Amino acid sequence: MIPGKWKNLLLATAMFNLGFVIWFSFAPFTGEIADEFGLSVAQLGIVSSAAVIAVPLGRIVIGPLTDKWGAPVTAGGTMVVVGTFAIISAFAQTYEVFTASRIIASLAGITFVIGIQHVSEWFEEEELGTAEGIFAGIGNAGAGLGAYFTLPRLFGEGYVGPLFDANWRAAFFYTGALAVVVGILYFVFGDAAKSERKREATKASVSLKQWCYIATRYGAVVLSVAYVMTFGLELAMNGWLGTYYREAFGQSDIVIAATFAATFSIAAGLLRPIGGYVSDLVARKETDILPWFEGRYREQWTFATLVFVMCAMFGMTAAGLTGNIYAAVVAGFLVGMGCAFAEGAIFAQVPAMFPDSSGSVAGVVGGIGSSGGSIYPLIFAAPFLPNLHLGYAVVAATMIPIIALSAWVFQPDIADRATEDGWVVDAEASTAGPAPSDD
Repeated sequence: MIPGKWKNLLLATAMFNLGFVIWFSFAPFTGEIADEFGLSVAQLGIVSSAAVIAVPLGRIVIGPLTDKWGAPVTAGGTMVVVGTFAIISAFAQTYEVFTASRIIASLAGITFVIGIQHVSEWFEEEELGTAEGIFAGIGNAGAGLGAYFTLPRLFGEGYVGPLFDANWRAAFFYTGALAVVVGILYFVFGDAAKSERKREATKASVSLKQWCYIATRYGAVVLSVAYVMTFGLELAMNGWLGTYYREAFGQSDIVIAATFAATFSIAAGLLRPIGGYVSDLVARKETDILPWFEGRYREQWTFATLVFVMCAMFGMTAAGLTGNIYAAVVAGFLVGMGCAFAEGAIFAQVPAMFPDSSGSVAGVVGGIGSSGGSIYPLIFAAPFLPNLHLGYAVVAATMIPIIALSAWVFQPDIADRATEDGWVVDAEASTAGPAPSDD
């Protein structure tokens, strides 16, 4: 018999992994899809952006709903809807039907928030960074190992199957059918929380006024914008790198281009537990790694990872300008590693800071963070740039204000009250403080 916390971690991870396979299953087949629907490179950038357009709002909405109803209900329903529209996209005969069905199928991206909430309902604070890192790391690997690495091999060029001759149609159909099965299993076998007291404490924190209060605290705001430049960047790179390696370096082989792109996704996914583990470790050992933020151990690690991501993005442009695709692949791996460490650090802080509202805060952070996945591809593919390499440096420059805000909030005197002090909404607007939990 598997202990409850490990069973539910397994369910959440499997759901999230498949969700990301579906979310990014578009990326490795951009060439075939572009040929069928007659799309230009700029239009591919728009379609890549559209593939995540529903996710930010979806994450913001699903967070408090998961706090209120529990993960088995929201996870089961989400996977059934996502799977159904993935199947519809496999049969689409027009660009309009294809795009609309993929936008709804892209709601697979909200499974992250559901899983973050579910895991936080089962693990103690000292284990949160590691547990959330395992969940998110293996789940995120669905983009690299699943979408970029596995799908092009199962459904490669020249694929002929029992239902479809087009490889991308087969990929969308079979992953959609599997999502429906996983959704049903999650609803039947998932448990919302480790105890009834924990379940009631989480439910009690859900209200519109309380959500507005939490969403405007310094801690939630800074983690949200930090997630834009890390997870939002990861989304953008996952959807763009296959096109980048193909168009910027003339790499026309779908499997090789997808494999190069997968190195980023694998780094961004599988290394994420390290980010959470280090956050737990420095907090547990009370280790100051940056003296400017003395005593704020998790914040120090988070800040260091954010700076690394920005520097790695400048390095991505420098590597691309050399004209050496292997240098660009290595640089992409380093960007993925930085994203992994930062994302693990950020989502070690979320449930630790807001233990009884983890779904709501995860929804805010994850939803706002996802917006980067829609914005950054438009910069990468911007027609006014002289080449496809410079977009990475432009994006890196946009990260400087986010790092400056992080430096301000992570100061000890500000960080000590980051869950009480904030902008726009004051404490009186909240109907009640956080309910007590048994963590």
